[in-house]
Amino acid sequence: MTDFKLPQSFHWGFATASYQIEGSPTADGRLPSIWDTFSHTPGKTADGLTGDHATESYKLWKEDVALLKSYGVTAYRFSFSWSRIIPEGTRHSQVNQAGIDFYRRFIQELLDSGITPFATLYHWDLPEKLETTYGGWLNKEEIVKDFTFYAETCFQAFGDLVKDWITFNEPWCISWLGYGNGIHAPGRTSDRKRSSVGDSSTEPWIVGHNVILAHAYAVAAYNGRFRESQGGQIGITLNASWLMPYDHTPANVDATKRAMDVTLGWFADPIYRAEYPQALKAMLGSRLPEFTEQEIQLLKHTSSDFFGLNTYTSHLVLEGGTDESNGKVKYTFTRPGGSQLGTQAHVPWLQAYAPGLRELLKYVWKTYGKPVYVTENGFAIKGEKDTTIEEVVHDVDRVDYYKGYAGAVLDAYAEGVNVRSYFAWSLLDNFEWADGYETRFGTTYVDYSTQKRYPKDSSKFLTQFFEEHITK
Repeated sequence: MTDFKLPQSFHWGFATASYQIEGSPTADGRLPSIWDTFSHTPGKTADGLTGDHATESYKLWKEDVALLKSYGVTAYRFSFSWSRIIPEGTRHSQVNQAGIDFYRRFIQELLDSGITPFATLYHWDLPEKLETTYGGWLNKEEIVKDFTFYAETCFQAFGDLVKDWITFNEPWCISWLGYGNGIHAPGRTSDRKRSSVGDSSTEPWIVGHNVILAHAYAVAAYNGRFRESQGGQIGITLNASWLMPYDHTPANVDATKRAMDVTLGWFADPIYRAEYPQALKAMLGSRLPEFTEQEIQLLKHTSSDFFGLNTYTSHLVLEGGTDESNGKVKYTFTRPGGSQLGTQAHVPWLQAYAPGLRELLKYVWKTYGKPVYVTENGFAIKGEKDTTIEEVVHDVDRVDYYKGYAGAVLDAYAEGVNVRSYFAWSLLDNFEWADGYETRFGTTYVDYSTQKRYPKDSSKFLTQFFEEHITK
């Protein structure tokens, strides 16, 4: 790790999402989202639990802001609940002033504490009424208009306070986990053991296409109506792992490039280059929707001010898979000699490999040429849920993870990457989607029976690291 210092303008903090922390699902006029419906369906979460209470942050928001302030963060990434702001979701329905008032109080408290708000418009919790009325993200004509109206409502309501906007969190997850393998809401998939509805061969690509267009129209609305008066910036957050060939055989080298194009390029190429990657076109053929000439021009002229990047791990890649979501390759953590890339997390898809973040940052900066904001990065320790409070706060593996990954950000900056933020996932242990409460990513332990918060050593490490490595 270099002794380089990050610039004074660099933002560091923590990230959360509305459904994962807020609880209070019916408070002040909120109506259900697809995640309320999905998590209440038996068998959809690992522990059978829901986000009904989560970390009760809708009630304990002042405590959470005080916690952030005590950690010395400069920024906080959170998401709005669409169904708190427009409970029925549509452009024809009532805007909920109580929801707007809540978020304005919360954002103002952040600002009064010296914390910059980074607001995500959509972190997976679509209003349920849009799903049941017209099929949600599968209906291009309706969803793009409704999302754009929702985005404009937020720009109007909060744009005097919020200057950093993210349209979508991880479109890959929205599309593939929700409509491919069906492990996330709304749970559509061709696997009839999992769902009675869905077509994994077509629906993920339709949904992804519609998310890209919704993003573009929202950015166009911001540029046209709000940017000049509000003086903010707007982008999107995409998820990616760093991918490396299992060995140097041409087949595995080619497979790695294809996997990168299909996973990251699926969304990054249309948003930053106004076209799908050739590898995706070749794999899907006529199943991949096409942009109209008008939509191509929209994409060319809206783009994003920055590249939001969620990343957790790296993979070794081999030719020969069947999963279209990664370009039909195989992923492994096991090197040819049998050793592992790094420490295994509680979740099977994550091992610690810090050099991968440095390489991924260099790749994104070189390939897409936009300032990079690391909007999520974190680690779930194996078996942490079964550990006593006295033990869990000494989260050695998570400290080691952050030591490597925060250091990798510093190294990438020293090598010329225009990286501007680092948000650790997450501020709190919380509802981890299909994992329920089985998995803990928090740098703060939450006792779900009392909702009491206990800072872990990882939070202290991050505070010290950025205190030492950001220019005063």
